Amino acid sequence: MNHAQSDWTVDFLKQLNTTGCEVEQIDIASTALWQIESNHWQQFAELALQQDLRWVAGWAEHIQDRFFINACFEKQGVYVLLRTIVNAAKLDLPSQATVYPAASRSERHTQDMFGINFIGHPDNRRWTRHKAWPKHSYPLHKDFPVQGTPEPITLPDMDYPFIKAHGAGVYEIPVGPVHAGIIEPGHFRFQAVGELILNLEERLGYVHKGIEKIAEGRTPESLARLAGRVSGDATIGHCWAACMAMEQAAGIEIPPRAALIRGILAERERVANHLGDMGAICNDVAFMFAQMQFTRLRELWLRTNAKVFNHRLLMDRIIPGGVVCDLSDSSCALIKQDIVQLRKELSDILPAVDLNSSLEDRLYTAGYLPPETAAAFGTLGYVGRASGQDKDVRRDAPYPPYDQVIFKVPVETQGDVASRFWMRYKEIKVALKLIEQFIAHLASGDILAEWQTPPTGSESLGMVEGWRGEIVTYIRFGADNKIARFYPRDPSILNWPALERLVLDNIVPDFPVCNKSLNGSYSGNDL
Repeated sequence: MNHAQSDWTVDFLKQLNTTGCEVEQIDIASTALWQIESNHWQQFAELALQQDLRWVAGWAEHIQDRFFINACFEKQGVYVLLRTIVNAAKLDLPSQATVYPAASRSERHTQDMFGINFIGHPDNRRWTRHKAWPKHSYPLHKDFPVQGTPEPITLPDMDYPFIKAHGAGVYEIPVGPVHAGIIEPGHFRFQAVGELILNLEERLGYVHKGIEKIAEGRTPESLARLAGRVSGDATIGHCWAACMAMEQAAGIEIPPRAALIRGILAERERVANHLGDMGAICNDVAFMFAQMQFTRLRELWLRTNAKVFNHRLLMDRIIPGGVVCDLSDSSCALIKQDIVQLRKELSDILPAVDLNSSLEDRLYTAGYLPPETAAAFGTLGYVGRASGQDKDVRRDAPYPPYDQVIFKVPVETQGDVASRFWMRYKEIKVALKLIEQFIAHLASGDILAEWQTPPTGSESLGMVEGWRGEIVTYIRFGADNKIARFYPRDPSILNWPALERLVLDNIVPDFPVCNKSLNGSYSGNDL
């Protein structure tokens, strides 16, 4: 952290002290930890918003008879972990969602999993629980069994209080949770007049996996495998963030060669997913030619993954301390050949896409997300950057190997489906250049550092720019090298609420392409 970056934290603490909020500063492995009294929780958020801090993530932890409530904030690439402690006898805390809309669903998840009552929350309907657990049973309490207490049949979630719309010609359209395609389950409830969308509510959580619960007691190696399955299409991003947090808690620095290979893996994951999304966006407006071409290019890219890294989707390639796969000269040559071929193919295909007037009619101005709305919801990655949110962890809080290279982060302000389509292409171009630079920087050396058992209670945050955007992972170690708490914040947790806004005043037939242009991860949201 340079001096200019840290100036805001000093000034912020001074202003906070004038409000009567006392801050206990604690240094953890990677981030400043500020601990405050619970009655100042909302007040902190109000000052943070005034000072242009971005709300990043929120989670809780049950330790003996107390609950640690955490929120992460960021400004100018500097992250601060805010914490307060509440006793089991009174689980009340002022809501930060009244200040930051981005905090809303996180607080609802914490409410459902821990029983914390966020006072003044603008929407305290249950979110994660559905009907799987009794009303006063909280799955992330330490005394809750991993297997739970399941009934033979879980009751259908039929009484969720969706917002109602009334008036002449207003009607509801329920979509999902089971869909006609092979996507994961999610329920969308529309209110419309004719074809015009008046309101949309999402109901997610149908693929709740118990990730946070089953992480407890795992070894670092086992936790890395679990992290890689938070969202299967972002296995590199989540696994890297988890390993980064564990390595920082253990005081381990990975070898330079391992960092470069991690960078290559991450950018290859980014390219593969963007190619798939570009094709899917075209497919949702019946432009099958482009869908077939982008799918073909993605398939060729994945086949190279299999040849070079022994896994098409790159699962379990990153482990604590480094990577499991080295790169030979012939593998590097194949990757570079892949890049040359992809650039040539894209230069042939994209003019046909760009000059297609019917595609232009469906993508331009559809699904508009204003920059101010994108900022309020903390949108990330290509969704945020297409609406003016100039955020990228690789540049703003650089970590190896991104601290060795210079690259441009594309940003637009059009904020529509077309912008999110072309943002993906621009990010592909940047990723290809990064892969070439990483290969050029490769020098002989180890790819794995020796693991060191972290002290009991060691904690850390890992921040990585996944292909959907910023991934934030919190790790706390218990005794004997075992994980006590694991919380992965997928970008989709912040991006999903934006879908409810960007579809307003669009027609119902445009919802699929609006949804695909965002492409939130159901699995990444439903821990």
